[in-house]
Amino acid sequence: MIEETIQTSTHGRYLVHAPAGAGPAPILVGFHGYGEDAESQLHRLRAIPGSNRWLLVSIQALHRFYHRQSNAVVASWMTRQDRELAIDDNTAYVSATLGAVAEKWPTVPRAVFAGFSQGVAMAFRAAASSPALVSGVVAVGGDIPPEIGPSALRRLPAALVCRGTGDAVYGADTFAADLRRLQESGVSVERCEFDGAHEWSRLVNDAASGFLQQSYR
Repeated sequence: MIEETIQTSTHGRYLVHAPAGAGPAPILVGFHGYGEDAESQLHRLRAIPGSNRWLLVSIQALHRFYHRQSNAVVASWMTRQDRELAIDDNTAYVSATLGAVAEKWPTVPRAVFAGFSQGVAMAFRAAASSPALVSGVVAVGGDIPPEIGPSALRRLPAALVCRGTGDAVYGADTFAADLRRLQESGVSVERCEFDGAHEWSRLVNDAASGFLQQSYR
C-alpha cells in the first residue's frame, strides 16, 4: 500500500459581530474547542465585558462532523494524521478569513486571538504568523503547540493564560510549563486560575476584559 496526500480546496465558515461604535475597531478573533462550533466561541467573546468595542470574528474549524448525542454540526481543528499539513491548511485558512474581514469591515491593524481548549493551539499559531499588529493571546484550557519556538512567541507582546484548578484536560504541570515558555520568550504573561474544571468561566471573562482594555490603549 502506498499512501499519498493531495492538496484540495474547501469552504470554511466564520461569524462576525460588529462593534457598538462607528469607525475602525480592533479585531478579537475566536477559536472554539473540539466538538464545538463558531457560535460557541462567539457567545464566549460577547460575554466579555467591553468586547462590544471590538469587531468579533469567530472562526469555525474546517473538519465538521455530527455530534453523537445532539446531531448538531460541530467541528475539530485537526487530528494527529497529517498533522503538519493540517497546520499549514489551518493557518492559511485563518489568514484568508482575516483578509476577507479586513476588506469588508473598517478595522485598525490590531488583533487579539482568543482560544478555548483545542482552539488555544490555533490562537497561538494564528497570532505567531499574523501580518497584523498582534496585541496578545487569550488562552483558556489548552496548551501552546510544541512547534512554536521562542522566536515566534516573541512576536506576542502579551498573553492571558487561564486554567480551572480541576481541569483534567489542561493539567497543572502543562499550565506551569506554558507560563515558563512564554516568560522565557519575553512575553508579558497574566495568569488566571479559577475554581472550576475544563470551562470558560465568569472569572475568565473578567480577566479577559481587563486584558482587552490594556490591549486597546
